[in-house]
Amino acid sequence: MTHEAPELSIIIPAYNEEQRLGRALGRLRDYFASRRINLAQIEILVVDDGSTDGTAGVAQEWTPVLPTLRLLSNGDNRGKGYSVRHGMLEARGRIALFTDADLSSPIEESEKLLASIEAGNDVAIGSRALDRSLISLHQSRFRELAGIVFNGFVRFFTGLPFHDTQCGFKAFVREPSRIVFEQQRIERFGFDPEILFLASRHGLRTAEVPVRWAHDAATKVHVLRDSLLMFADLAFIRWNWLLGRYPKRRGSSRSS
Repeated sequence: MTHEAPELSIIIPAYNEEQRLGRALGRLRDYFASRRINLAQIEILVVDDGSTDGTAGVAQEWTPVLPTLRLLSNGDNRGKGYSVRHGMLEARGRIALFTDADLSSPIEESEKLLASIEAGNDVAIGSRALDRSLISLHQSRFRELAGIVFNGFVRFFTGLPFHDTQCGFKAFVREPSRIVFEQQRIERFGFDPEILFLASRHGLRTAEVPVRWAHDAATKVHVLRDSLLMFADLAFIRWNWLLGRYPKRRGSSRSS
């Protein structure tokens, strides 16, 4: 007996998220209940990235409450980019959305991304930069400045027009976007510009959507170390492109 594919897959990359994951899953449950959304239309994929705490146990405890929840394991710690890729390639929904385990963008904001996709886009990315009045709790001034500088380098290295590539809240029409994650090579925090570069390269229509967002002090991003790694990843994207590691699919309308 085959099961009908869900409408939406929600991917949550999780590394040592024992403290925050249960709260996030509770907010998802409450959101679906308040909207009277049939849980059969939703699947939730928690991707455990080699956690050393009780992350996997928390996900398993929520399975009776969220019967379409699936726990995926990376085995070892591979990075957020690898976790998102793993979840996206395992997802079965018509639309696949990934979000951080802290739900720094409330799940209610997914309605904006889904509306953008229903309006004809293949990809909708949450943005903190388009309307900063929607940020309820800001990062430090240093973190915000580092983000602005990084975005300038993203534009230079990739030609992407977006104001915020790093918000961890993005939705994709899964089938045409699958090639993006098949070709994705960056496994850690610098993966966002790569998948957006690939989406552009394969002719996917992408919209940047302002969303509500709040900084969580428990973020896993180390501003100095990870910023340096992400700058290196931008050069890696250019290198991969020049070496032909991002071959276009047939029928793509974009030029090289």
